[in-house]
Amino acid sequence: MKTKLFEAVQIGRVLFRNRVIMAPMCMYSAKEDGLVTDWHVTHYASRAVGGVGGVILEATAVTPDGRISAGDLGVWSDDHVEGLRRIADQVKAAGAKVGVQLAHAGRKSTTAKPPVAPSAIGFDDSYEEPRELTLEDIEIVKQQFVDAVLRVEEAGYDFIELHGAHGYLINTFLSPLSNKRQDQYGGSMENRMRFLLEIIDAIQEKSNISLWVRISAADHAEGGMTATDYIPLADELLKRKIDLLDCSSGAVVANAVPDVYPGYQVPYAAEIKRATGMKTGAVGLITTATLAEEIVRSERADVILLARELLRQPYWVYHAAAELKDEVSLPKQYERAPIR
Repeated sequence: MKTKLFEAVQIGRVLFRNRVIMAPMCMYSAKEDGLVTDWHVTHYASRAVGGVGGVILEATAVTPDGRISAGDLGVWSDDHVEGLRRIADQVKAAGAKVGVQLAHAGRKSTTAKPPVAPSAIGFDDSYEEPRELTLEDIEIVKQQFVDAVLRVEEAGYDFIELHGAHGYLINTFLSPLSNKRQDQYGGSMENRMRFLLEIIDAIQEKSNISLWVRISAADHAEGGMTATDYIPLADELLKRKIDLLDCSSGAVVANAVPDVYPGYQVPYAAEIKRATGMKTGAVGLITTATLAEEIVRSERADVILLARELLRQPYWVYHAAAELKDEVSLPKQYERAPIR
């Protein structure tokens, strides 16, 4: 049958050959200086050879003090551009589009001394208590994101995802559980989303690269954010022509345990898409071809972001197409070994 999963899809100005996107996953394999290694090039290029429509690089830090771990890739220096270009060239040569997830770990940084956050509230006892960002600090971080975007653009990437999920800096501004500020960046939802929106505005003054945003659409904790609470943010993102909202969840506060089952985060993508018309991505325990096809065919999300399943099975796309009795093109080097 002709599937929706394996049809080409236009997301903003970028045309993807299918709706399967490799989600960003920390690989902990960069050098201390955040530089790309040969391993990264092989890893990401192999997933493009495996047939995905797009590849998103792992959380890539906009500042040395914004790394989740010392093994994170970085883009805080012009020295990072050459290595990032090597990845982009290889991924695009294999037929996939390529993006980078830009990140600042905030209070979850293990390299910053001390880490920073909207409020001086630690994630848990295993992390150092963060310093509250001043207004001057906020301006510096915004510029770090802009500078990073320009380097990514120079390296030849098709799109960028801003990491606003999982308890990292942007997410901690968005959630009332971690943002207790009394100024224009705290309090109401309008104020809490100001930091992210100002980052986007500053980027768009300098670049027209396609932008995605990842959110934690549910905090899984009393008093925290829900998908419904994110609808005003989605409306603002649409005004700024953000191309896709990647709907993950959790990790903004410790000991918040979601009810996990196959596709458990899909309802968040579906609710925001239905309420706003924004393109969304579904992620989280989506492992089977039939579930992925159902999600996009029922228009609960526009793309499927696969993470660990692509670590287990780099050629998931070819096996899924065979299971769904659809046809996708194999690289010419693999044509002698069709998957039936």
